[in-house]
Amino acid sequence: MDWHHETSGWSGLQFFGKMSASISHEIKNALATINETAGLLEDLTFLAEKGKPLDSERLKTLSGRIMKQVRRADEIVKNMNRFAHSIDDSVKSVELGEVLKLMAALSERFASMRGITLEMNPPSSPVAITTDPFFLNHLLWRCVDFAMNAAGQGKTVGLLTEETENGPRIRFTRLEGLAEAPAGTFPAQGEKDLLDALKAELRVDAEAGELVLALSRDISP
Repeated sequence: MDWHHETSGWSGLQFFGKMSASISHEIKNALATINETAGLLEDLTFLAEKGKPLDSERLKTLSGRIMKQVRRADEIVKNMNRFAHSIDDSVKSVELGEVLKLMAALSERFASMRGITLEMNPPSSPVAITTDPFFLNHLLWRCVDFAMNAAGQGKTVGLLTEETENGPRIRFTRLEGLAEAPAGTFPAQGEKDLLDALKAELRVDAEAGELVLALSRDISP
């Protein structure tokens, strides 16, 4: 274990716990909706047994609601699985757009609680980098968390992956409240440790209302 893992270990555990708790809430909400809908189906069945005609449209609506929640729960579990496996390898080739998409999905509940819309802008072509997947997820979450606080009246955070002549980067855009954020508070030491570990740089552009995260294409020794 190198110093990056040691210094980021506790905050990394906190991040993992925060995301795991949020995922469990999402699954529980989906199950609660399924349970409620199943209860309505049971009520209709009971009424049918008493002689009341079944309403086929009503049945179709309820079954569609259950199928929708099953698909939702399935997607949540898939994201949870991808997130859990991000800790398997300290260095691995990943597709940057997919990593950002996963972090946006994991952040959706936090965004909804703050009334924020996360607006994904997929890259025009895949952007592959070799990096530490878990550290990258952790850094992206910290950036998304800060960006949501800096969204201002627009209540929207744009997430953009792009390839430039200077390398791959992610931009967090539409941060209308960024100029009002206390100067020098971001990135803090926790973000600086992750930036160092990932050989990355973060630029706060208050005038443009953007965070620009420039990433290394390969952090292998």
